[in-house]
Amino acid sequence: MTPLAIALIVLVAMFLLGLPIFMSLIISSVVAILAGGDILPLSVIHNSLFDGLNLFPLLAIPCFVVAGTLMEFGNITQQIVDVVKQLVGRVYGGLGITTILACTFFAAISGSGPGTVAAVGTILVPAMVRNGYSKDYASAAASSGGTIGILIPPSNPMIIYAILGNLSVTAMFTAGFIPGFIVAFAMIMTAYLLAKRNGFKGDENAAPFNMKFFLRSCGNAGFALATPFIILGSIYTGWATPVEASVVAIVWALFVGIVINRVLRPRHIYRALLEGAMTCGAVLLIVGASTLFGKILTFEEAPQRLASIVLGISDDPHLVLLMIIGVLYVLGMFMETLATIIILVPVLLPMILQLGIDPIHFGIVLVVTNNVAMLTPPLGVNLFVASRIAGISVERISVAVIPYLIALTLCILLFTYVPAISTWLPSLMGYGQ
Repeated sequence: MTPLAIALIVLVAMFLLGLPIFMSLIISSVVAILAGGDILPLSVIHNSLFDGLNLFPLLAIPCFVVAGTLMEFGNITQQIVDVVKQLVGRVYGGLGITTILACTFFAAISGSGPGTVAAVGTILVPAMVRNGYSKDYASAAASSGGTIGILIPPSNPMIIYAILGNLSVTAMFTAGFIPGFIVAFAMIMTAYLLAKRNGFKGDENAAPFNMKFFLRSCGNAGFALATPFIILGSIYTGWATPVEASVVAIVWALFVGIVINRVLRPRHIYRALLEGAMTCGAVLLIVGASTLFGKILTFEEAPQRLASIVLGISDDPHLVLLMIIGVLYVLGMFMETLATIIILVPVLLPMILQLGIDPIHFGIVLVVTNNVAMLTPPLGVNLFVASRIAGISVERISVAVIPYLIALTLCILLFTYVPAISTWLPSLMGYGQ
């Protein structure tokens, strides 16, 4: 039995036993190295783990998490919700649409799907229930809107993909804008049609739209609304790298929360730092372990073997992408998004390049497909967050999000067959790979 076969068997066994992803990867790699004799020196274990941790761009992930948490406690999220509600609050499904629009706005701050659901859903799910919306509808809108958090930049999965694929993080961020807004529009239309069918009207207590009052509200919430423009503007103007921009986000969140809104307290800062540290620890463990596992895959020529198998079935790029999407749909039910990307990208990307598929296009398809993983049990993280907020079972939410999953699947097919949606803006703005 080859070391690769041993590694895969042990890896599956560890998953079935319920071990964490990083432990499963490390154990399967060490067993394969020991069983393979002299295929790789034992020193590769600690060297690979260190190499996986010693990646500067990874610093952006915990910093964006800290910034998002500070903005939640600093009342920035509430101000964004209040402004958005004035635009669509009175139409059918107005609060559901507000939820998705607020998620879209907050996505440009946190870069996290579950974080977006928690920040926006905590405010709007109870508001929807109070206004006569069903808990199923409210929780489905919040959990589905949260998927936009990993697509619109800054996006934690995009940072990981860019690092693994040796691509520009800024190019990946740029590529996410148009697909992100298309997904947001699809979610909004789904929320509207579901509300219309079920008779869920907007917030009847909300005042009719008034441009003068709306502009005044925008002025009052100006610092909150400026947040994503400051973060992303610092990147695209060249003033800051994505890592530096994540620190800018923290400084801005502290400034608005303490000086402007005057609600941020030391306990909130501690909670934000704790969230960032926990996220950083989890990500670094998985990245380090996947780097070690990747050594086994590389030595055993796993990408080349997979490419020969897939190309033996078809060399049509679209068909190959559809097969990968099908695999991701299944894996997403059992594996967390970052783990899926970390494990699969080193194996799939060489084959993608061999087929002539643009790696930026593939990255967008990969990230959008992982949106589905956030909404599919048993591991759908957004479902669990929304379940805690709404106080209903994950099973009920899983049924309620099916229309959103259909809309998301249509978007994935659109991005698969029209690569320009992902590649046009990076090319226009001159961001190379």
